[in-house]
Amino acid sequence: MIKYFFLLFVFIYINIHPQQSNLSKAVNSISEFIASEEFVEIRKSSGDLSAVDSIYLKALKINCNDYGETLLSLMFATVPYREVPIVLPVINTVVYYQLISADEETFNKKNNNLPKYLFIDTPDNAYGDLDKLAHFFGSAFLSYESNIFDLGELIGYFVEAFEESFKVQSSIDYRDIDVNYYGRLFGKLLKENKDLLPSQILLLRSINFFKFVL
Repeated sequence: MIKYFFLLFVFIYINIHPQQSNLSKAVNSISEFIASEEFVEIRKSSGDLSAVDSIYLKALKINCNDYGETLLSLMFATVPYREVPIVLPVINTVVYYQLISADEETFNKKNNNLPKYLFIDTPDNAYGDLDKLAHFFGSAFLSYESNIFDLGELIGYFVEAFEESFKVQSSIDYRDIDVNYYGRLFGKLLKENKDLLPSQILLLRSINFFKFVL
């Protein structure tokens, strides 16, 4: 039931959002940037962490320095899926909800270019941590926007359930929950320091992981 609550929460938020057309435009523009040769060169010359910062700074510019809108649009722009199958409770029926995304060609190029080697423990394969930016920015969004209590932990579980719905994984991945925590931390600290960059928090996770291993 928790899964359905968070899916419903996010989808309702999107559908009543007064700037939904602007959100779609932002997601398209961010996706086009990630799909571009300019971004490919940034990633090649500076590495994946710096590439994440370039996406974030580009999104800030696109969203006219609205940090909440930036984090929300980044969540959708970095999700490597175009639709989510949702199993409706009680009647146990699967429906497919179309997510905000770019056209198919741009979407595929964007997925090919998404930074995927983010941490010291990133799996050494072609997929890497392709899905972790959606976890990070999704958690950061609700953490940044929460004024009464921290919703970041809730969105973390939402994204985890989101992936479970896709059958990407058969059980909850502790690394996803871990990345959700650092996303919440980014959103929380961003309220106080607007100069903070995602790479600083992503790097902190690798440092803490290295300390733990030692």
